[in-house]
Amino acid sequence: MGPHGRGGVTTGQRGAARTAATTRFGYGTNGFGDHSLEDALTVLADLGYEGVALTLDPRHLDPFANDLPRRLRRLAKRLERLGLAVVIETGGRYVLDPWRKHQPALVSPEGAERRVDLLRRAVRIAADLGAEAVSFWSGTAEQGTPEQVVWDRLLPGCARVVEAAESAGVTLGFEPEPGMFIDTLAAYDQLVRRLGRPPSLGLTLDIGHCRCLEPLPVPDCVLSVADQLVNVQIEDMRRGTHEHLEFGTGEIDFPPVLAALSDTGYTGLVSVELPRHSHAAPEIARRSLDFLHTADARARDLAQPRSLR
Repeated sequence: MGPHGRGGVTTGQRGAARTAATTRFGYGTNGFGDHSLEDALTVLADLGYEGVALTLDPRHLDPFANDLPRRLRRLAKRLERLGLAVVIETGGRYVLDPWRKHQPALVSPEGAERRVDLLRRAVRIAADLGAEAVSFWSGTAEQGTPEQVVWDRLLPGCARVVEAAESAGVTLGFEPEPGMFIDTLAAYDQLVRRLGRPPSLGLTLDIGHCRCLEPLPVPDCVLSVADQLVNVQIEDMRRGTHEHLEFGTGEIDFPPVLAALSDTGYTGLVSVELPRHSHAAPEIARRSLDFLHTADARARDLAQPRSLR
């Protein structure tokens, strides 16, 4: 279940910078939609991944399954045998509504309570699996909704999820998502300030989103949120276009990004996020890990002169 054990991992992820150690890479199960969860985990472990970003959905792990406790016991043993750490992702497309993707959300005028229930279930699942973090986002508000109305919907739901996480000893990672109400690092900072900066609520940083939306260069984005990082997703992307791309097909220079992650002292999972690549999942996962290991070695070369100062 990974080196952080059961419950929250904030302090473990914020140690001294590691110029000699390699980064811990994971892969998202939403990129293995045509595999069973058991097969996906086996492939990832065989390829050399150290963790998995597990999206809750009916295909892999249904958070509403009647036999969920039995499935979780079996899954915990499987993860331990394979040596895979885990983070829980809650961005399944049709988990709550078979007609509407990602609905209802925390900012929805109706049904937000169902999203809160799903996220609280995710917290309990994370506790049972010893997950390093639970990642979630705001959702998209209906066009024309006044901003204050959206905040009035979002904050109480987030507070209830935070309460559940604090009770369970689980770390939350809030993800700014392009197109959603909380879409940028600045908006994330406003959210945590309005919530009183709860210690259990950190940041899920998607590296591609930094290139897509943020004004700073990607490495500077990483360094600017060093104290809040609890979960990292990674893929290539182009400026202004929210499309998750294979490494080397977008615009991101990855060695400086991984060097910046090392400088922050982050030791959590860095998980590949390619949700539209299930058609060739094993080969894409293989290529992704090869690319990232090469980039990580170059990142350590970049870090070496700093370590000698």
